[in-house]
Amino acid sequence: MAAIHVRDVSDETLTVLKVRAIRAGQSLQAYVRQLLDGEAATLTAQEAAEEARVIAARGAVTAADVVDAITEMREART
Repeated sequence: MAAIHVRDVSDETLTVLKVRAIRAGQSLQAYVRQLLDGEAATLTAQEAAEEARVIAARGAVTAADVVDAITEMREART
């Protein structure tokens, strides 16, 4: 596993992170690693748009299909 060293973190930021780590019952290292893992797992808007384009290119859903599905769901509720 790789290591990351972060320099020039403000005292205020470090204090907030330490307090949050304590409240979460974690070490500072574990807490920050969890934050980084979460960030890495979250798609950026650009990544999400690209993934949506790839998915859409594989399908044959039309705008009419979407409208029909919405209409059916609305009718089913009444």
